[in-house]
Amino acid sequence: MAVPVRTIRFYCDDGVLESQRGSGGHRLFDPVTSVDRLRSVRRLRALGLGLSTIVDVLADAVSITDALAAERRALDSELGVLTWRRASLLAVENATPAERATRVAQLAAVQDRHGAYDELVAFWRRLLAPLPSATFDGFVSMNIPAPPANPTAAHVLAYAELATTITDPAMARAMTRQLWRIDDTDVGDKRALITGVAEACEVVGPLVDARIAPRPGAELDRFLAAHAAARGEPDSPRLRRRLLSAGADDDPRIHRYWTLTTEITGTTTAGAAHHWLYRALALSTERQ
Repeated sequence: MAVPVRTIRFYCDDGVLESQRGSGGHRLFDPVTSVDRLRSVRRLRALGLGLSTIVDVLADAVSITDALAAERRALDSELGVLTWRRASLLAVENATPAERATRVAQLAAVQDRHGAYDELVAFWRRLLAPLPSATFDGFVSMNIPAPPANPTAAHVLAYAELATTITDPAMARAMTRQLWRIDDTDVGDKRALITGVAEACEVVGPLVDARIAPRPGAELDRFLAAHAAARGEPDSPRLRRRLLSAGADDDPRIHRYWTLTTEITGTTTAGAAHHWLYRALALSTERQ
């Protein structure tokens, strides 16, 4: 096993190998344990472990299983960064000259992709503040896409646009109007309203997946019951007209937001379900 002398000196100075000084000042090693230890060091180094970790493994301060798992997680993180960067570069490379500057600006905002995800969560946390933690966590898992592990250029562009969309104050106002419909000061129980609307959207999800056209029925009744109860008034044609006219369901920013979310997740979103209910509400008022 040929190991350069300077490498052995480095290992000694770093506490990886133990040695003693002879009378002439030369390093002396145990011929058995030192060779075995040096062989172990080289094998672990070949797996990518750092010297400090190797020292801990050899000293039984950490198991080799835990050390290798930690190294794999670190490698996964590095690969995630590189994959995201590669997709970003492709997105700019494939852009037309007119698109390039805009794409560069958008993609710069999501190079910290996990930070962008945290901003998306914070945006919805502000809007859905009354929700219980468990219910909000369920909303997050279904409707707020985490950065794709193996993104395409299209995924990165969609995520970049999604992250920049929420920085527009008008977007927050539009989402708020869609959520509360009428001025939220007349809502006596905001938590009950949001929970009821979320339950109605959950029921509608399979209908959206099955491409069933919006229609008045039990799903809409559930949505309306939540709004009526939260406002302490009965479901009525007047309430339905107010709910229909006060929302922002046709705002293109909202549609674009949920379209992008669907492109990333490939699943039915609360936004799609909410729009289905809006169309059903419009049909119900037309028939009155």
